[in-house]
Amino acid sequence: MPSDAVSLLQELIRIPSVNPDGDPGTDGVGEKEIAGFIAAFLRDLGAEVTLSEVLPNRPNVVARFPTDRPAKPRLLLAPHTDTVSVGGMTIDPFGGEVWDGKIWGRGASDTKGSAAAMLWALKESDTRALSHEIWFAGLMGEEAGLHGSKALAGSETFDFVIVGEPTELQVVHATKGSTWHTLRTRGTAVHASMPERGENALYKMADVLRCIRDEIAPALATQRHPALGSPTISAGTIRGGTKVNVVPDGCELCIDMRTIPGQDLEPVLARLRAVSPGLEIESWQAAPMFTEPDHPVIHALERSGARCTTAAWFCDAASFAERGVPAVAVGPGSIAQAHTKDEFLAIADLEAGVAFFKRFLADLRP
Repeated sequence: MPSDAVSLLQELIRIPSVNPDGDPGTDGVGEKEIAGFIAAFLRDLGAEVTLSEVLPNRPNVVARFPTDRPAKPRLLLAPHTDTVSVGGMTIDPFGGEVWDGKIWGRGASDTKGSAAAMLWALKESDTRALSHEIWFAGLMGEEAGLHGSKALAGSETFDFVIVGEPTELQVVHATKGSTWHTLRTRGTAVHASMPERGENALYKMADVLRCIRDEIAPALATQRHPALGSPTISAGTIRGGTKVNVVPDGCELCIDMRTIPGQDLEPVLARLRAVSPGLEIESWQAAPMFTEPDHPVIHALERSGARCTTAAWFCDAASFAERGVPAVAVGPGSIAQAHTKDEFLAIADLEAGVAFFKRFLADLRP
């Protein structure tokens, strides 16, 4: 058992748990080892713990704390255990070193710091007689796909979810959704000296791009959510063709859409298909998240020192909100430090996080 929250965060950082999607920059990928460590910590606290494999060797760790009576509403504390790539970092990503009043390493801010603060607060709190039955989950796969939160949201029911993210201990009660669309046009390749004999896939995609810029983006700007503002659309990457002297038979465009609650995406996709018949669309979506700020649990978080705010990014809270579960994101540290080449969490911020979650849990006493 670590001696304090700082040593706990050091141990978590020293266990590589890089998300394997993309270029992880290390062989230390996957969440199996860190899930095992957290499971052992939770069992020492008296929790009932399960490891649930979501993807091969990539489990969620889920714990339920004993309670003094049945049928209480369930409250889940849920940081994620994976991190982004360590490629290009200028510090030892798995060192967990302490200097200059900070703990350094990948995940210190996003979100092993939240995990350490929540876990240490649970260690120093009596959760048995609270108004809620307390659960904890270390969620895998948040950095690419939200696999862990989607799996848990589909298998367990909760009455409120607090996702751990670096929010400077403010309550993020609303975030835009994120939808990534991969668009593909097909053509017929011929020699570039006879383009009239072929069909240029780039020209088809050019019509799509003009539609996005000139029609869809301005139309989205007229829609507005009172807390989140307007939805957006942005073309991010485009690939097409094989050689300059060959009419291209394929083009791929990736677009990012940030959505608001209640937004229907189908009219947008239908318009794109109308502009370029035969357009292929492949989509991935994280739903928008909005929890009413007058929820009683949010009031308890506010009494513990937080205030309500919104964020442009999305997180695991979206997976629960999509199923109608009130969810927010709260944790120590700043999102400005997430994913950086020299990621850190200030010791003072970690200790403030522990104190915050202890106050919050104490406030749940009936």
